[in-house]
Amino acid sequence: MRMYDIIAKKKYGFELEAEEIEFVIKSFVKGEIPDYQMSALMMAIYFQGMTEKETVLLTENMAHSGDTVDLSEIDGIKVDKHSTGGVGDKTTLVVAPVLAACGTRVAKMSGRGLGHTGGTIDKLEAIPGFNVSIPREEFINIVKKTGLCVVGQTGNLAPADKKLYALRDVTATVDCVPLIASSIMSKKLAAGADCILLDVKTGSGAFMKSVEDSIHLAKVMVGIGWGAGRKCTALVTDMDIPLGYAIGNSLEVIEAVETLKGNGPQDFSDCCMELCANLLELAGAGDSESCMKKVKEVIANGAAFSKLCEMVEAQGGDSSVLKDTSRFGTSAVIHEVRAPFSGFITAMDTEAIGITSVMLGAGRETKESEIDYLAGIILKKKTGDYVNQGDLLAVFHTADQALLVKAEEHFMKAYQYAAKKPETKPLIYAKVEKDKVTVY
Repeated sequence: MRMYDIIAKKKYGFELEAEEIEFVIKSFVKGEIPDYQMSALMMAIYFQGMTEKETVLLTENMAHSGDTVDLSEIDGIKVDKHSTGGVGDKTTLVVAPVLAACGTRVAKMSGRGLGHTGGTIDKLEAIPGFNVSIPREEFINIVKKTGLCVVGQTGNLAPADKKLYALRDVTATVDCVPLIASSIMSKKLAAGADCILLDVKTGSGAFMKSVEDSIHLAKVMVGIGWGAGRKCTALVTDMDIPLGYAIGNSLEVIEAVETLKGNGPQDFSDCCMELCANLLELAGAGDSESCMKKVKEVIANGAAFSKLCEMVEAQGGDSSVLKDTSRFGTSAVIHEVRAPFSGFITAMDTEAIGITSVMLGAGRETKESEIDYLAGIILKKKTGDYVNQGDLLAVFHTADQALLVKAEEHFMKAYQYAAKKPETKPLIYAKVEKDKVTVY
């Protein structure tokens, strides 16, 4: 079998056979296929696309290119939630303990921040002592004991994806739906959950900017999930506005804690409850109404917050900072940002706001950058709110006064104002299931 022939076959739009896809992934991971040939194949896929069968086969081969996680030792239904990334998206910190409190098992691998989007692992590491590098046996035991464990991805989980993504990043093939879908789903399949809920973000703060593109991506990923024998559903949710008011690692942990105590921002609370109820329904825990009732009960009675504390303690973290969030401390520099105009906020460039938090130290400018866990932004006004000139828009938290000027300049460009109040956008645009798409 020759890579040349496979490239030519896809170039002319023909469907690749299972043996050909297996050959490509195995040989590429072994280093037997040079980058220039794999780049040529990815560009052919970019222009010719892939059938559902091809995409499932590609994903499964990527998932099995390295380590896979066997969760069969854990009793009950194992569930996972994956977000495609956004600003202020700390949903895992709420969703995982709620699901565990409802009786499902959450054995989850999460990632670090990418570009303007925050990462769950970085947020958890803002908790003193929290260990995200747990050996497999201990990982399984923690899930058995507490019902949940969230760790970083192992170094050899879906190595084909790591190699392919590095090439996509420099060959203008990142925005190719079969390649995006296989990248995300290969890691989800390798992680071993029975039921997977995908939170596909759409809007200015997401990687997919339009609802139509987000629904298309969701359909492809859901198809992969079912094709690989996993129950899978997707919600397409809004990221034209940051989720909640806190952006930055310890700030987001604090907001998640308040949400688990029933005091969170409405948009963030509603999003988390919808994700939980839909995943419980997918796992066979009841119909949508009864599942939502369970979610609200475990938040109201404190069981979900207790689960978060259990997980933190089991992973070496100091749960006292969750019980008294003032123990996180505050940044050396706290700076108020005020509205330059009067009027309704009609739009926010959410990506620009995420970049501002990175500029303040909450994310990585380069792979070598160290995160300031206390840095970030507390928003005071969002799209739809009316402001008078001089009203408080946001509060910046940073360790370095010198970072403020450029950060504020960037932040101010993210807001648009007008005399008329904008239309309210839905929090959830669509639900994508195995055989249907419901647009709200």
